[in-house]
Amino acid sequence: MTATTPGAAKAGGARSAGSRAVIPLAVAQFIMVLDSSVMSVSISQLVEEFDTTVSMIQLAITLYALVMAALMLTGGKIGDLFGRLKIFRIGLVIYAIGSLMTAFAPTVEVLIVGWSFIEGAGAALVLPALAALVAGSYEGPARARAYGIIGGVAGAGIAIGPLLGGWLTTEYSWRWVFAGEVVFVIFVLAVGKWITDDHVREKFRLDGIGALLSALGLSLVVVGVLQSGTWGWLQPIQSPITPLGFALTPFVIGAGGLVLWGFFAWERHVAAAGRMPLLDVRNLRIPALRAGLWSLLAQNLVLLGIFFAVPLYLQVTQGMDAFQTGLRLLPTSIAMLIAAALGARVGAAFGSRAVVRVGLLTISIACLVIIATIEPQLATVPFAVGMTLVGLGTGLLASQLGNVVQSSVPPEARSEAGGLQYTAQNLGSSLGTALIGSLMVGALASSALGLIAADPDLESAVRDQATVQVSQGIEYVAPAAAEQALLEAGIPADQVDDLVDNYSQAQLWGVKVGMLVCGAAALLALPATRRLPGKGGKAGTRGERDAVPAD
Repeated sequence: MTATTPGAAKAGGARSAGSRAVIPLAVAQFIMVLDSSVMSVSISQLVEEFDTTVSMIQLAITLYALVMAALMLTGGKIGDLFGRLKIFRIGLVIYAIGSLMTAFAPTVEVLIVGWSFIEGAGAALVLPALAALVAGSYEGPARARAYGIIGGVAGAGIAIGPLLGGWLTTEYSWRWVFAGEVVFVIFVLAVGKWITDDHVREKFRLDGIGALLSALGLSLVVVGVLQSGTWGWLQPIQSPITPLGFALTPFVIGAGGLVLWGFFAWERHVAAAGRMPLLDVRNLRIPALRAGLWSLLAQNLVLLGIFFAVPLYLQVTQGMDAFQTGLRLLPTSIAMLIAAALGARVGAAFGSRAVVRVGLLTISIACLVIIATIEPQLATVPFAVGMTLVGLGTGLLASQLGNVVQSSVPPEARSEAGGLQYTAQNLGSSLGTALIGSLMVGALASSALGLIAADPDLESAVRDQATVQVSQGIEYVAPAAAEQALLEAGIPADQVDDLVDNYSQAQLWGVKVGMLVCGAAALLALPATRRLPGKGGKAGTRGERDAVPAD
């Protein structure tokens, strides 16, 4: 007869009685990801309301994900120190404060502080605790189903956000979304007793140097990618300084990589000294954990890249409002919910590795389908097919990866795994928005320059003036706005029409390049899936760091 400790009995009883725990946890996950998708369809309204640029809104979106990525490991460790459920609740309160600040933001700078920084910091406390609390409230097949639900809700938040946010933005204001999030937070706090916290609090000193190094390293990498469209990748465009004649971009990214190398070296030193590191780097030797993290990074890079490029095309090029944009993205939401709901059962039958591979291939095919529809006149049915495939692919990924990450580590490492999980996701999100946005701006500029140079109808003086202007920087704006700006610059009306036509064609090319990179990124993630659990397999544990599932 196997002995059962009181703590284990208590935890087991709480699990069986706490089947409702997934409800508040899923709602919390939903509001954590809702913001970015709402912002993606509100770009035009935000630019107009705050009299700013697309690049500034791109900065806000990227900073939101970056703050979460930079603080996620620290947030997970704080949960271990003070209690996961307690920190989960405190994080929600901080998040609600940021939401209220964003809802009443009078300027884009206040919006960035409230949304990107305060909400991002709150989410960095909530999400690692959330991932660990799911594992604490469920076990076995129920845990896999719960993670499937959480993953599906996360994906649905990204996909439903455009429709909900689009409707509110068009009929009322995007501000209502952030005010509404406070109501959801109150609900989660009210039913928080449904959540089981089986974690025994530990006493240790928080690794402040590790927290600083990880945040600084990640920030430098993402900022370098974000600014590459302005600074240039190698050849300077508007680089503030030009080391050795090159743009600042590779030096900032390289500095970030160097700081991250220093972070890992420091963490090994802390562990060797017998202290509690921010990150136990030994866990990164678990094959399934590494594979899950790489897949999560790729998933969010691709998804946020798509949800930056597609709404920009629909709003700027097609002239749709936020609600019309949300409707065009609705097939993604529906397909994602279905795929995430069925994914847990499919994964049990075929293994996570097969499901994730099918998901990545589906996303790549989706990108090709969408590229074929990006024309001056939107091909509605093929576009809907492409967006449906995006939802199916990401839903399959979301149904597997959270459970893979959490099941690959022992219970005492759940918060750390949660921190790694959401660091990978938010690093992918920030890189997706920054990288895809940068490449789209670069493609827009190069295409516009080529079309202007090849246009025989443009006068030499007009061609030179337009070339200089594009070389100094170019933004995605509506063709009508571009026409007005050209007329105000003194360009003859008959020449303006040609320039606007060239600019519109360049916009289409830029969006196609962005989608092509998203599809390529999904394919490049396939090799990492080799170490995901196969049929009948399981993720490696701490004692199985070097175990590799057979292909």
